[in-house]
Amino acid sequence: MKPTKTLEQFEHTAAGLVVRAPAKINLSLLITGKRPDGFHGIETVMAKINWYDELLFEPAQTDGIDLICTGPHWAPDGEENLVYRACQLLYERAGKIPSVRVTLTKNIPAGTGLGSASSDAAAALIGLNRFANLNQPDSVLNKICASLGSDINFFLGGPLAYCTGRGEKIEEIHENCGFSAILLMPDISVSTKDVYGNYTHTKQEYANLSEKINPLLRKKRIDSVAKICANMLTESCFDLYPQLEQIKQDCERFCDSKVCLSGSGSAMYMLISEPLEKFLQVQDYVKKKYNCESRVIYNNRW
Repeated sequence: MKPTKTLEQFEHTAAGLVVRAPAKINLSLLITGKRPDGFHGIETVMAKINWYDELLFEPAQTDGIDLICTGPHWAPDGEENLVYRACQLLYERAGKIPSVRVTLTKNIPAGTGLGSASSDAAAALIGLNRFANLNQPDSVLNKICASLGSDINFFLGGPLAYCTGRGEKIEEIHENCGFSAILLMPDISVSTKDVYGNYTHTKQEYANLSEKINPLLRKKRIDSVAKICANMLTESCFDLYPQLEQIKQDCERFCDSKVCLSGSGSAMYMLISEPLEKFLQVQDYVKKKYNCESRVIYNNRW
């Protein structure tokens, strides 16, 4: 399968403004433990990839937010969708009456650990702010993101960041970290809530991984961090969805390379190295054996 190119974030068309919302993968994900607010603290390196949902902003015929969801994957209409809520909150903050038609083309499935709903929300804020000339500063956009979800703030910034707290504390990484990978997408929708609920924290595991990863982060050796393939949610996810572990083990044997879980799953990825042919062959292998879709991905430029 040929990889898609890195497209531009914004595109002006005859219909209106198109804003692309990239998926992400976690190059590492550590859990620091349970916080007083009930959330789990995390330390994660997140990287945007060149696979996108798209939001089209058009003038509305009447007042209100008209959200239409289309594309190969389902997404809720109305206030259940983070796109709708993001637009609503931004209009409120700007003191303007809502009036916009938004078409969300859902290319990235939910329940995969790729952050598409969060990316959609961030794209909605960036796009609406530009399309409707609301002129709200980044500080306002960041506050709205933090109120909507834990990892939405990441998608407002650059392509690579170290995220802590609940995921809302963002430290952009400006070093170049080019990568290519095979993204595996089993036909399994994973509940992030269930994975965190099933998670048992091990202080020693966290300490051991921190000891490996933190010196590399200080040296900006993100490529070396990614090769460790650390995700402390893996055991909890595989305990709930054992077929994912089987796919991981089979692919690791096939390519003699690590398979890493992204976020809470179900998507997994393999960083590509030589020989390239073996990694491309794994796509046919997982399709035939597990009916598992896959695609070649790259780091996103923005």
